[in-house]
Amino acid sequence: MNIKDFTNAVKKQGEYKNDAEAKNAIQAVVNSIVDALSKKEDVSLANLGIFTTAIQKGRTGTVPGTDRTYTTEDKYVPKFKAGKNLKASVAGLSK
Repeated sequence: MNIKDFTNAVKKQGEYKNDAEAKNAIQAVVNSIVDALSKKEDVSLANLGIFTTAIQKGRTGTVPGTDRTYTTEDKYVPKFKAGKNLKASVAGLSK
C-alpha cells in the first residue's frame, strides 16, 4: 500500500470529504508521534501498539576486504511493539 492508497483508505474510514483532509489527518498523527519520540516520550495507541525510543549501543567493526576499522556511537532509535489486537488481526490473516 502506498501513500495514495493509504490516504484513500483513511478518507473512506474517517469519512473525510477530500484527499487533502485525510492527508492532513495522517500528517498530524505522524508529526505528533515524531514530536513525542524526539522528547523521549512513549506513545501508546489502543489496539495498535506502543512507540518508544531506545538506546542502540555503538559498535566497532572492520571494513570488509581491508584492515580499516570503524566505530559507531550510541544513539537513540525508535522502536514499535505491536499490541495484542494488532497481533491477533495479522495472525488471523494467515488462516
